[in-house]
Amino acid sequence: MRLLSILIATGLILAVLVGCGGEATPSVTRLVYGLTLMPSGFDPHIHASAELGIPLRSVYDTLVYLDPETGEFVPGLAEGWVISDDGLTYTFTLRQDVTFHDGTHFDAAAVAANLDRITDPATGSQKAVYMLGPYDHYEIVDNYTIRIVLSEPYAPLLDSLSQVYLGIASPTALEQYDTATYQFHQVGTGPYKFVEYVPGDRLVLARNPDYAWAPRFMQNQGPPYVDEIEFRFFEDPASRALALESGDAQIMGELLPSDAERLRGNSAIQLYPVSIPGQPLQFFLNTRRPPTDDIAIREALLYATNRNAIVNAVFQSFSPVAYGPLAAVTRFYDPEMPILYPFNDQGQAASLLASRGYEDADGDGILERDGEPLRIDVVVPPWGMSPEVGQLLESQWELLGIDVNLIQVPSFPALRDAAEEGEYNAIAINFTGTDPSLLNQFYLSDGALNWSKVDDPDLDALLYEATSTLDEARRAELYRQIQRRIMDLALVIPIRDYVNLNVASANITGLRFDAQGFFPILAEVQLNR
Repeated sequence: MRLLSILIATGLILAVLVGCGGEATPSVTRLVYGLTLMPSGFDPHIHASAELGIPLRSVYDTLVYLDPETGEFVPGLAEGWVISDDGLTYTFTLRQDVTFHDGTHFDAAAVAANLDRITDPATGSQKAVYMLGPYDHYEIVDNYTIRIVLSEPYAPLLDSLSQVYLGIASPTALEQYDTATYQFHQVGTGPYKFVEYVPGDRLVLARNPDYAWAPRFMQNQGPPYVDEIEFRFFEDPASRALALESGDAQIMGELLPSDAERLRGNSAIQLYPVSIPGQPLQFFLNTRRPPTDDIAIREALLYATNRNAIVNAVFQSFSPVAYGPLAAVTRFYDPEMPILYPFNDQGQAASLLASRGYEDADGDGILERDGEPLRIDVVVPPWGMSPEVGQLLESQWELLGIDVNLIQVPSFPALRDAAEEGEYNAIAINFTGTDPSLLNQFYLSDGALNWSKVDDPDLDALLYEATSTLDEARRAELYRQIQRRIMDLALVIPIRDYVNLNVASANITGLRFDAQGFFPILAEVQLNR
């Protein structure tokens, strides 16, 4: 009896010690998040990869946020803003209660330091500087008020300022580290602190216990629930499902559709398909190189492409068929695109080719004109299952007698080199984004990624006006015309709208993604034991 009394008393003492924070050490929650691409760098002001945003969206706050549920811009580090009537001046009133991870206080001077860094040519920004559009200068009104002044109206500015590439970094850290070393010592104001980045191995974040300025759409308004998140690289698509099943990772993106289908019935795994705004998987058609310099040939290729078959075979029906230059979840998408441009008509394709004098005169199965075969050179990158799509395009087009030469390049730099050389008829690429102004770089006559080589004054005028007008109704009408004009000119073959197949262990709760689709809201994630 005396022994029992001692044990009970000891147990009570231990309970008191644990409850009062005695010698017992609280457990640390930690999870591994799988990244699927090895970017060339992780500095959001310099580099352009979407992959960097997966961890860094939680390291940096932005002046404004795009609410993923309502599609409205809401306060972030700026608690309010006013746009001048001429659309040239944006005045931001800043929060006064925000501190960077290194203890530096957030104010207008901090915003100014970030704008200076991004726009400095020596920084070598690959994306952020272009997202500022016709940025001219800033004016510091007082410690907590800053004006951004443009040289001409730019409707996408708030959208740009809501993205991680324009996240606000500590001016102290920016001064301490140069452009080569800052990516290893990043400092923001977000719910997670940057701990370390080891290229090719891992990137580690730790909970910011002082976080108290979350945007209003976040369901967790305080510090994150998970103490530490380690990001590891799983570039081989076949390794991703295995990592989830073995417990080597708890969250993973870009799962192979075949693996997603297989894991549907696994109670230990949860599937999170997320539709991504921006462009679909698509093939730009070169309007300056024969035979695709002929609009009838471009139209024939569109009609000859059975997108339903491709989506079913390659993407296991996880992705919807694409019908135009914008994904259906993108702002100002024209819902009539599927009605206007159904395509997938082999008979119409054959008729168009015949109208241009192509026939199989020698019976070898290849269409010819003036003794020359109808040859189409197609360039595909290694990501997004583009090679598999290219192979199906090849088989579909060859049924019509088209000689298809499929060229797979190993990387984005190689893809860009192929585009600059111009020795192709079709080339695959897609970018993501919530504002349709991303079309400018692809379809303006002087666009940096004008890989269809289009030079159409009417399209140029529409794109310029849609970017400069702030009237939402007018923008919607302009983008309706832009989408139709692009398809009328047969500049692109849309294949499928991008859906990111994310997966997580069953003990993960609260996982959702921001308006960009790719970036998780990590402060809401909980790891249940």
